[in-house]
Amino acid sequence: MNDESIGVVRRVHELFIDKGLTLALAESCTGGLISHYMTMLPGSSAFFKAGLVTYSNASKISLLGLGSGTIETNGVISDAVARDMADKARSLIQTDYALSTTGNLGPEVLEGKEKGLVYIAVSSRGKTISKELRLTGDRMSNKEQAALLAVQFLLDEAGGKI
Repeated sequence: MNDESIGVVRRVHELFIDKGLTLALAESCTGGLISHYMTMLPGSSAFFKAGLVTYSNASKISLLGLGSGTIETNGVISDAVARDMADKARSLIQTDYALSTTGNLGPEVLEGKEKGLVYIAVSSRGKTISKELRLTGDRMSNKEQAALLAVQFLLDEAGGKI
């Protein structure tokens, strides 16, 4: 992580601690990297409650409670699944916010969806917002970029625009 990336994580820490907010994560394509970022700095236990890595479709259904119909209808790499993952994580872990990621980091096309297509979503009480990302790097750089863009999206949506 570079200094700018650490700065984004630091601002999430400050915002969530200052406002007394709590956070849950539901990660698929980022594989726990956002959870790693959230716990890099001391004090994260004040706001970060849990991170679930639901990489397989089965774990999305069994751990988060996603309906299999949502995945069958939209595909796992979809806006609908990202939103549902965030909503279910926030409800399950009972937090103020939840952030989710799902996508194709590469190297091949999956579900007919190109490499670098990622969906991120932020759920808060009464509102879920999602965003589509189109990343162009290799698998590792796509993973890192998806994680950092998701953290920035969370920061923006939680009121920490700087």
